[in-house]
Amino acid sequence: MTRETTIPPTAEDIGMGILEHLNELRIRVMWAMGGLLIGTVIAFFFTERLFDYLVTGCNFPAIIVNPEALKAACGDIITITPTESLENFFRVAFTAGAIIAMPWMLIQLWKFIAPALHKHEKRYAYIFVPASFLLFLTGVWFAWALLLPPALVFLKTFLSDTVNISWTLDNYINFVTSFLFWLGVAFEMPLIFYFLARFGLVSPALLKDGWRFAVVGIAILAAVITPSIDPITMLLAMVPLSLLYIASILLTMIGYRQFMK
Repeated sequence: MTRETTIPPTAEDIGMGILEHLNELRIRVMWAMGGLLIGTVIAFFFTERLFDYLVTGCNFPAIIVNPEALKAACGDIITITPTESLENFFRVAFTAGAIIAMPWMLIQLWKFIAPALHKHEKRYAYIFVPASFLLFLTGVWFAWALLLPPALVFLKTFLSDTVNISWTLDNYINFVTSFLFWLGVAFEMPLIFYFLARFGLVSPALLKDGWRFAVVGIAILAAVITPSIDPITMLLAMVPLSLLYIASILLTMIGYRQFMK
């Protein structure tokens, strides 16, 4: 009976493996950027209409705020540099293009991860990509319909009897696009934690025990999502993020249970 021996990988083999992964990452990033470019080009065809929708009359759903107060919130937007309108036109186009290209970029992310998975695990791509995009759109809608309107009204009316409040186009568009895009990304958190638990990379106990760190992380994330320093807007962002963290714990429990079977 012969005994099989395994030869440990050499430093050269390890180096080649790292180089192959880096090359694959480069390819996927290039494909993702290509999709983003195409999405931005497509967005250019309706950016003017979208730009007008965002700026003229502040056309957000007035579900939990007074419609007149919401329209008044965007009544005095000004530009203070010659190129400000052009720069923000491109910013809106880029953000819309990123939303359009999001499914394609998620596919590239999955293709980068897939080679490290077993054959039966690769079928999760059929869940990961559409579910991620659906959660992203849900986050964008949540910010659009429920968070931005009260935030804009509050920011426009706060101390309005004392000072004349006018927003620059650059600050307004940056606030709105950042709020929409990053809250959409944040809504994917439960799904990401589910798959991490499904593959045994995190456990429910880790999320439960780390809730104090999570609160700090949520506060930092809320500050990033809302490029303003007022506590009301940050609180509006922290509430759904906290609920998403709770949902992440619940989904992690399901995913980890499936991993342990």
